Amino acid sequence: MDFQLTEQQLAIDEGVRKVCAAFDDQYWTDCETHLRFPQEYYEAMAEGGWLGITMPEELGGSGLGVTEAAIMMHAATSSNGGYSAASAIHLNMFGPHAIVVHGTPEQKERWLKPLIAGKEKACFGVTEPDAGLDTTSIKTFATRTEGGYRIKGRKMWTSTGQVAHKILLLTRTTAKKDSKRPTDGMTLFYTDLDRTKVEVRRIHKMGRNAVDSNAVFIDDLFVPEEDRIGEEGAGFKYILDSLNPERILVAAEAIGVGRDALRRASVYARDRVVFGRPIGQNQGIQHPLAESWTALEAAYWMMLRAGWLYDNGHSCGAEANAAKFLAGRAAFDAATRAVMTHGGMGYAREYQVERLFRESILTRIAPVTEQLILSFISERVLNLPKSY
Repeated sequence: MDFQLTEQQLAIDEGVRKVCAAFDDQYWTDCETHLRFPQEYYEAMAEGGWLGITMPEELGGSGLGVTEAAIMMHAATSSNGGYSAASAIHLNMFGPHAIVVHGTPEQKERWLKPLIAGKEKACFGVTEPDAGLDTTSIKTFATRTEGGYRIKGRKMWTSTGQVAHKILLLTRTTAKKDSKRPTDGMTLFYTDLDRTKVEVRRIHKMGRNAVDSNAVFIDDLFVPEEDRIGEEGAGFKYILDSLNPERILVAAEAIGVGRDALRRASVYARDRVVFGRPIGQNQGIQHPLAESWTALEAAYWMMLRAGWLYDNGHSCGAEANAAKFLAGRAAFDAATRAVMTHGGMGYAREYQVERLFRESILTRIAPVTEQLILSFISERVLNLPKSY
């Protein structure tokens, strides 16, 4: 077993960190404060070729795997930007995977090239207010009409909807009650975000405010036939292709947030002198930070294990879910300890750890909860009865 990153992987880490170094704490504070998408950062990542790291080479991408994408996203989140840096570019990593696998050559040329070049942004419309993680219960419906479909419905927690040009949209084309199986009858589209037919309403939230999250209201949106991905009714199967990569990427991003928080806490603990000695000399400060290092390190290697399995064509559901679970908790604990290490100043924006703390809770909730992860492992690994 080789536990070293390859030269290419190390170069990815170094290259991304060089881009991110141009965007300091003040930049991210300003974006957060003014609810402003980090457009300059986005353009710099596009110029560096990073937005197409997993995309086919013939379309201008790098054709690399989820492991390389995870290394990239870990570098981005641990270099000042936190989860806002990740979320600004996250969809490009594996969100369009259904297009790569199931799209026609014409669709790939038309849709993926602008994404890779950073000329277009996309958002992902799957989650709904009345369905949550029960994706088979979505109600957004696409009705057949001449030349395409007319879509009505609602979506929730749609990131980057304020700035997106396109939407990757999962709908029903057959009602759940009329489908042979609950997972049948769903169809996937990638189409223009026509704001005359789609209202994108920003959700004011705890953290990650440089990147918007939205409630989306779709009223009679016409989608041409050529904007459907693959077969009608097979959309649920198509989005499954990207679930494990997304869990791996979210794990990498969470670890990046946690490691940045831990770095800041360690620096502060070395420099802050109270009662004539640096607070980092006290075991009450040292030990919680050291414990966070061990948890983040364990999550990191589980994440890389899951990435290796996926890239080599092996089953990785348990490992991808475990990586996301471990990383989310490790990030949250590290960010919490970073705030506590700073004491009163941990509550101040100046030291950034309060921002990382607010972002870290998201890694425990999305895109899948800890409870569903544990249910999956209980059923699929431990062979226990299905609990829901």
